[in-house]
Amino acid sequence: SVLAKYENQINVFSEFLEDLPDTDEPVWVLGECYNVKTEKTELLSDVHSRLWFTYRKKFSPIGGTGPSSDTGWGCMLRCGQMILAQALVCSQLGRAWRWRAEGGQPEEYHRILHCFLDRKDSCYSVHQMAQMGVGEGKSVGEWYGPNTVAQVLKKLALFDDWNSLAVYVSMDNTVVIEDIKAVSPGKQREQIAAQTLWPLLLVIPLRLGINHINPVYIQALKECFKMPQSCGVLGGKPNLAYYFIGFVGEELIYLDPHTTQSAVESEAGSGVDDQSYHCLRSPRRMKITNLDPSVALGFFCKSEDDFDSWCYLVQQVRVIHSSHMSMQREVTLL
Repeated sequence: SVLAKYENQINVFSEFLEDLPDTDEPVWVLGECYNVKTEKTELLSDVHSRLWFTYRKKFSPIGGTGPSSDTGWGCMLRCGQMILAQALVCSQLGRAWRWRAEGGQPEEYHRILHCFLDRKDSCYSVHQMAQMGVGEGKSVGEWYGPNTVAQVLKKLALFDDWNSLAVYVSMDNTVVIEDIKAVSPGKQREQIAAQTLWPLLLVIPLRLGINHINPVYIQALKECFKMPQSCGVLGGKPNLAYYFIGFVGEELIYLDPHTTQSAVESEAGSGVDDQSYHCLRSPRRMKITNLDPSVALGFFCKSEDDFDSWCYLVQQVRVIHSSHMSMQREVTLL
């Protein structure tokens, strides 16, 4: 089909930057720093451990009568799944956790994976996301932007009984500190105790230019990947979504959802064959200057102290990259 041919062309185009560069420059992945020459194994283990969600086919039709594949339209939904899964991994397993191909993963890992399986009863399935998107004005099968997918994740998190993760989506480049500290974002509980505010996935939709990324934002964007709270960035090129997890030099490192795999069946009470949920190639890269200006930054804060630390780091980035910064009540990004 024309679509399949188009998908293959995308993949062929991406292959050119497959191998990691032989460089002395540090490689940053979600707040961790690596030297390619001396820590290549550790770097690849980190990248391969991230949950990788791609197009799938042959799942039960969305809404009973809708599509049974998300090829061609679900890439931003898959990237949204990846940023949320990263927050859940940090929350349940910790940033230092690593996946092993031979199995023996902790129970929490399998529970996280189950949340994203391609079936209507999984909390963060493509089924749930597509149907929740209808409330955001998107018909099933329509392409999403970073902001829409963030709003969908925020709503779905309210129905997740296992994870106490709250999702906060900022508006107008601004994180209002009082909003986050005053009440658990969206999690209206009978008794709001301090611990119910955290952990938190903070998603900040931004526009970093008009038609292309404005070079003045590039260094600040890089700084975001260095923060220990970094949970990646949703973005890409027009109608092509990628999940960005780091950078080296002037290139961004990303996970690419544009591979169609068959949906994975899970037997009741058993684990999932999880090999297809980890991208075991060398990580893909693209020049930062090719980035579409519409992005959403993700940060995971496990506690109030962690959030306070993040606010401080954002202030430092602002001080470095611009002279006007007011931060009594709010954090204004970039």
